[in-house]
Amino acid sequence: MCVALPVRVVQVEDQRAVGEIGGSTVKMRLDLLPEAQVGDYVLVHAGFAIQKVDEEEAQETLRLLQVIAWAK
Repeated sequence: MCVALPVRVVQVEDQRAVGEIGGSTVKMRLDLLPEAQVGDYVLVHAGFAIQKVDEEEAQETLRLLQVIAWAK
């Protein structure tokens, strides 16, 4: 199963970006979502930002992923 994670963009440089999720940073490419800006929440899959999401949706997804992780 593949999962795209919601990540908040904290730095953009050309087609590369750095995002933050759960206190960790991740590197991503913006080739598929060049309009992404600092502060946006994006879904990241296989190192690529693939879709913008609003903050409420991103936070709810992260909350549900935590619930799933604790259920195991």
